[in-house]
Amino acid sequence: MKKALITGYRGQDGAYLSRLLLEKGYEVYGTDVPGDAGVWRLRELGIEGKVKEVRLDLMDEPGIRSALEAVRPDEIYNFAAQSFVLTSFTHPVLTAEINAVGVARLLESVRKVVPEARFFQASTAELFGSVGNAQKNETTDFHPKSPYAVSKLYAHWITVNYRQAHKMYACNGILFNHESPLRGEQFVTRKIAAAVARISRGLQEKVAVGNLDALRDWGYAKEYVEGMWSMLQQPEPDDYILATGEVHSVREFISGAFSAAGIKLEWRGGGLSEKGVAASSGKTLVEISEEFYRPADVKELVGDAGKARRVLGWEARTKFEELTRIMIEAELARLDGKKVQL
Repeated sequence: MKKALITGYRGQDGAYLSRLLLEKGYEVYGTDVPGDAGVWRLRELGIEGKVKEVRLDLMDEPGIRSALEAVRPDEIYNFAAQSFVLTSFTHPVLTAEINAVGVARLLESVRKVVPEARFFQASTAELFGSVGNAQKNETTDFHPKSPYAVSKLYAHWITVNYRQAHKMYACNGILFNHESPLRGEQFVTRKIAAAVARISRGLQEKVAVGNLDALRDWGYAKEYVEGMWSMLQQPEPDDYILATGEVHSVREFISGAFSAAGIKLEWRGGGLSEKGVAASSGKTLVEISEEFYRPADVKELVGDAGKARRVLGWEARTKFEELTRIMIEAELARLDGKKVQL
């Protein structure tokens, strides 16, 4: 039986991947922050108590080695990170310690303890920053625009370095935005979906958002973890982009979310004064707030997953409109006390 170690296993990707690996017959070990944060994801997926939790802190290299010695995994998936772009502007040093130096500690520990293990690093489309508006592929230059993206760029290159210098099986998955009902509410799509569901039930008046015109390549996280697993099953390690190749705005996501909840939304005004109103009543349901603007935002990110299609046989199947519907239906199910379809 193969053994897998997943850091950050109670997050969106870690939870979906845990279920996938359990279904494939793996013995799955997981690490996460102390406490019960994210346990709700495991519960909704029906895998609570099925992952063996171990202690591993990316700030503690001796502790990392101890965990690896205890588990001796065949595959390692690293999702542990300070994952919020906006937070990285106020906590840049902590972001670097976890996302950059933490990955170096983890890779060095893997090299010393289980050098034969296969390693996956969750990289990000934020690495590309403002490099034009064309589809990004694995050869596109990086131009990070936030402390988060800079920290992830180090993690990306140190993974490449360990692959080349130490002949380790180490891969980067350059992941474009991927959403699901398991997203945390700090992320804009889940924040919007949860708010729209509550508004449709009369439990919330309106929602405040930032840049409506930010353009992103949004896929379904449930499908993306399949690509991550596939990366570690190839004869040779390499880096791959996972993306849909389609781009949509935050404005489109909001309109689609309200539509899925049975509310037609109209946009009025412009700039910070723009509002989304209910077409039937004119009531304001969406407002713009400078609080949610990033100091240096990336206008557009869209990826080319051609290499993943050719080599891994992977492609994004769920379209943007269907993803929006899935997220709204999940939020409504939660409000109604029903089982969430995941």
